[in-house]
Amino acid sequence: MTYKLPPLPYDRGALEPYIDARTMAVHHDKHHQAYITNLNKALENYPELQSLSIWQLISDLGAVPEDIRTAVRNHGGGHANHSMFWKSLHYSAGGEPDGKLARGIDDSFGSFADFKEGFTKAAMTLFGSGWAWLCLDSEGKLHIITTPNQDNPIYQGYMPLLGLDVWEHAYYLKYENRRAEYVDGWWNIVNWGYVSSNYAAANIELSARDIAAWAEDAWSKITSAFSGTSGE
Repeated sequence: MTYKLPPLPYDRGALEPYIDARTMAVHHDKHHQAYITNLNKALENYPELQSLSIWQLISDLGAVPEDIRTAVRNHGGGHANHSMFWKSLHYSAGGEPDGKLARGIDDSFGSFADFKEGFTKAAMTLFGSGWAWLCLDSEGKLHIITTPNQDNPIYQGYMPLLGLDVWEHAYYLKYENRRAEYVDGWWNIVNWGYVSSNYAAANIELSARDIAAWAEDAWSKITSAFSGTSGE
């Protein structure tokens, strides 16, 4: 099995005026495809790894042969991150979350306004290329973190719920070097329904369990929440 580029869940121009059609075409069709192509190339001689979902593959990099570990970390992470990214956006979204996710954000950050301020700061102060994330730890607490390059929060023992790509290829055609405008616009198209489904899937009993056991037992729920990304 080889990993494949998932289709966008909307037209390329659907996120205008916040993300333009040309950026979406280059970002999805060129950059995301390149991560998949390079990942499949790295796995050519390891058919046992090709049968894993992308989340299973990147969750245990120590089990990946050393000669391809860096390639899997970078390109596997790029595939997983972007697969989540497309689903976390929607033209009829934005606003604020509700239900359990809203309560979780209030419990962890004080309020949605405080969370939004902290997340925006993380995205703006990340040096170079990388991602800002809302993620869950092994005790069920929400965190804002950043990762360099295409690293995924799973590498640090967190479960990703929402990620913002702040590589320049995600915004430069429209915003040039104005990252702040890109981040500000992004809040208008965050698909909180998708993020809430991720939170519901990952927010299981975690006390007295380590992250590896949690991930192993939760795969069926996680792959369901991330439908369209597992095994591709």
